[in-house]
This record gives sequence, structure tokens and C-alpha cells, in this order.
Amino acid sequence: MSVNKAILVGNMGDDIKITKFENGNCVGTFPLATNESYVDKQSGEKVTKTDWHNIVVRNRTAEVLAQYTGKGDQIYLEGMIRTRNYQAQDGQTRYTTEIHVHSFTFLNNKQ
Repeated sequence: MSVNKAILVGNMGDDIKITKFENGNCVGTFPLATNESYVDKQSGEKVTKTDWHNIVVRNRTAEVLAQYTGKGDQIYLEGMIRTRNYQAQDGQTRYTTEIHVHSFTFLNNKQ
């Protein structure tokens, strides 16, 4: 048995960028920031560490998130971790890790 599940609560780093295809499907991407805060034992100062995640949403999920969210909004996401490779402009093979979302919850209280 194996499980591939990511759960993230964070703030959108940008508005969703949607790419539409001829068959009617679409893919949306955006960065999500998650923060961790702790007190440094030596200095006593509060330290905040931010991690950035590449988020991928598809079809109706992408359309709904694009309509109702924007940069800075806080959301809860569940999805799968996927790593893919691509050819960079310099000819090198690069790797990127993405979270492919299958469910979400809005956490902002907008009127």
C-alpha cells in the first residue's frame, strides 16, 4: 500500500494563471506560501520561515479558484505530490515538484 497526499494551508503568492485548451479543458497554476514561526534559542528572536509550493489545479477547480480567490488569500488544499522534468532554455534537464490539487476550502471571509 502507498499514499501520496499533501495537505497545505497557506497564502496565495499570486493570482491563478489559467491556460485553456481547444478541447475545453484548462490548467491553472499559482504559488502558495506556507509559514513556520519559532523562537531562536540563542538570540530569543522570533524567526519566520516561508516555503513556496507550486500548485496545479485543473478544469472546474481552476475556474472556481480563479473566480473567487486572488493574491494573498488564505486557502486549504489537498492533493498529490508530483515531480516532473522539463528541458530548460540552456538545454539542461530540470526538475520541479508540484502539488496537484483535488479539493480545497476557502479560508478568507469575503463579503
